[in-house]
Amino acid sequence: MELALVIGVVVIALVFDYTNGFHDAANAIATSVSTRALTPRVALLMAAVMNFIGAHLGTQVASTVGKGIIDPPEGAHGLVIVGAGLIGAITWNLITWYFGLPSSSSHALIGGLVGSALVASVGVHWDGVLDKVVIPMILSPLVGFTLAGIIMIAILWIFRKSNPHKTGKGFRYAQTVSAAAMALGHGLQDAQKTMGVIFLALVVGGYATNGEEIPQWVILSAAGAISLGTYAGGWRIMRTLGRRIIALDPPRGFAAESAAATVLYTAAIGFGAPISTTHTITSAIMGVGATKRRSAVRWGVAGNIVTAWILTIPASGLVAALCYFALHWAVE
Repeated sequence: MELALVIGVVVIALVFDYTNGFHDAANAIATSVSTRALTPRVALLMAAVMNFIGAHLGTQVASTVGKGIIDPPEGAHGLVIVGAGLIGAITWNLITWYFGLPSSSSHALIGGLVGSALVASVGVHWDGVLDKVVIPMILSPLVGFTLAGIIMIAILWIFRKSNPHKTGKGFRYAQTVSAAAMALGHGLQDAQKTMGVIFLALVVGGYATNGEEIPQWVILSAAGAISLGTYAGGWRIMRTLGRRIIALDPPRGFAAESAAATVLYTAAIGFGAPISTTHTITSAIMGVGATKRRSAVRWGVAGNIVTAWILTIPASGLVAALCYFALHWAVE
């Protein structure tokens, strides 16, 4: 029974990883597609490849998710808790994708795990949630917004006397690099979260111990699932990020992607913090828009997005709690 549950949780984790890919594909390429720096299919293929590569660049975030959020018991009960958390995250991903809202798959996963753990009366590492989730959740959008604004102001000053047509053409080429960097950062962040959950399931099921390295098959499967999901594309959310928040041009697209990628790398490699790629790129887009003029940002759309951000952890946690009761009754 426990082996079947482990396999089931791994499959559910890879389904989450796939939904994470198509839900968050817009994070990496929406700006490049909206400015016509890349065609949609070329952008998606590039993002899928860079996601796959990025997933192999470290395991710090995976360790945070796998060991630093909840402490489920071993055996079937622990696997039910992890499985319920994943289902909660998948459900919220699908709801926000349907409405075209760029919410955080990362925070949906954290919320799902915490929600199922709470109703199961098992340990939640609140210090880890605060230090590695809540504080970065607040700081990363602020840093992304500010850094993107600074980069955009620098670009405007450096190229103030240049030919606008030539400058725009040059930044279309530069966006190929910045979009690739953003996709690499997405793989570095988001694929690792799935690795952490799969490893957690293996530990709970008795097929691994906390001191071990994450197995290579876990890294490959998580990287493959998020890459396939990315290539499938998330067109609803792409329209929101690329067009509805602000009408982007190539220099602003480059500035937003560069700022967001910098924040993602710093958080993953420097702190092992599972920050939201969605929050980071969305706030960076708002930051470059604000340098144009305050009214350039459609603040009503931005408000709807922020509302979805606030609801993500409690909503996914609630769904996970309900799933826990259903699975607990069915399995145990």
